[in-house]
Amino acid sequence: MILTSSTAPSLMSEPLEDYLETIYLLVQEHGFARVKDIAKARDVKAATVSIALRKLDEARLVNYVRREYIGLTTKGEEAARRILTRHRLLTRFFEEVLGMPAHAAGEQACAMEHVLTDEAMDRMVRFFEFLGTCPSVLKAFGQCPVGARPGDEHSCGAYSPECARCSLNPKESSMSIASMKPGQSAIVTQITATGALRQRLLDMGILPETAIDVERSGPGGHPLWIRCQGARLALRRAEASNILVRRPA
Repeated sequence: MILTSSTAPSLMSEPLEDYLETIYLLVQEHGFARVKDIAKARDVKAATVSIALRKLDEARLVNYVRREYIGLTTKGEEAARRILTRHRLLTRFFEEVLGMPAHAAGEQACAMEHVLTDEAMDRMVRFFEFLGTCPSVLKAFGQCPVGARPGDEHSCGAYSPECARCSLNPKESSMSIASMKPGQSAIVTQITATGALRQRLLDMGILPETAIDVERSGPGGHPLWIRCQGARLALRRAEASNILVRRPA
């Protein structure tokens, strides 16, 4: 089967994607990444890390001029965030929807994050958007013997197809990020964009039920600087208007 550019996963090898993800997480946590830190995180020898770093440097994904500290290029940071976003989304699916233990969910996510296509990711995000407006579906799944984990207590009652939450709760404040002011926080409920713009926002880590903090905005509200899942992102107003959020009452 031939995968088109819109559905194909990354052409980078899985081990290199893992190294890129590790570097990104180290930089997020400590502000820098070193060979010995990467080796410890990946449980490999420093020489093995050096080989991988040279390949990532050749692909212009990292800056490996100095042998002590490694930095991500803009291209490398975008690629790493793309991988990590898929990992987090898959982990949520296995843990929250399928009820798998956290460790097992993380292992499954690691195995699948490299091959998850844009189309599959989009459908999964739409599923989480649906669950956000109709949570009784997931509750019914967890209460039913079919969906319950071994050892869980459950009470499977009659399921009503009519859900009181099939539309957004009017008590919740629904707005776009473009309407928010610096210093405000909210939770993402839906990404209304389509096509390439939707995929760009998803790859940035902007997913349903993730926290958003608005830091500042440029002249005329453009760009809008936000913090999402540890990353500081700049959004054009047209992008921000496609991200719906709910704010605490």
